[in-house]
Amino acid sequence: MEVNRRKMLGQQYVDRRREISTNYNPLHPHIYQLQDSYFVKEFLDIVNYAKSKTASSEELVKMMSIENAERVFSFQIFTKTFCKEFMEEITCFESTNLPKGRPNTMNNYGVLLNELGFDEKFMTPLRINYLRPITRLLFPDWGGDNLDSHKAFIVKYKIGEDLALNYHYDNAEVTINVSLGKEFTEGSLFFGDMKWVPVDETTCTEYQHKPTCAILHRGQHMHGALPITHGERYNLIIWMRSSETRNKMCPMCDMKPTLVKTVGYGDGFTKQSDVSLCSPL
Repeated sequence: MEVNRRKMLGQQYVDRRREISTNYNPLHPHIYQLQDSYFVKEFLDIVNYAKSKTASSEELVKMMSIENAERVFSFQIFTKTFCKEFMEEITCFESTNLPKGRPNTMNNYGVLLNELGFDEKFMTPLRINYLRPITRLLFPDWGGDNLDSHKAFIVKYKIGEDLALNYHYDNAEVTINVSLGKEFTEGSLFFGDMKWVPVDETTCTEYQHKPTCAILHRGQHMHGALPITHGERYNLIIWMRSSETRNKMCPMCDMKPTLVKTVGYGDGFTKQSDVSLCSPL
């Protein structure tokens, strides 16, 4: 039963993507192609340094904010103008009757960005050309130098809908979480320890989301989101994956994965069209 369910996910993605591409007229077509102008100068400086031949992790972290949780870093990434247009695009799509795949089993609201058409010219070059030079230095032990696939989605928190997110770890080697806006209060992200550390031995630290800013961390670093108390918040989440790393051990069950062929996007193992039967999407 579970095998069939997972196989169906791929075909469902293909069907939704086809219907959306045929029937949805983007509000801001230009934002579907990544441009340097979407980034603040400080982030481009970080990327350019990370690409330099003399770059070191020690000097790179000095260009970022080091959060209280171990190996968790934050930095401003997008301009206010881009974040505003991106949220307007998502809101426009949400207002349609077109089919919408939800981000994962924990978030009931949001958008899978590959279904909307953001992968080829936006998310893939973002991962390869901008984020991977950074993760290569900061997370080499977590596949940071060979992140070869991703799952990108928007999560939404709003009064009357999802308010918070339970303590969990991601199906990713490295995660980037960007606060896009809108107006909201509370809703801090909190970090514990890595997934193998018992909860009763863990002390959590908080990170207050700041619109236009990103937080970067290891996917298996336990974390959650406290409830917002007012307003509405949109976050861009990218789960970045290394097939070289996860082919050896599934990040969700810590066993060697058993892979079956599927269509559409899989779980980032040998190929994006493979899916593990032991890890949730």
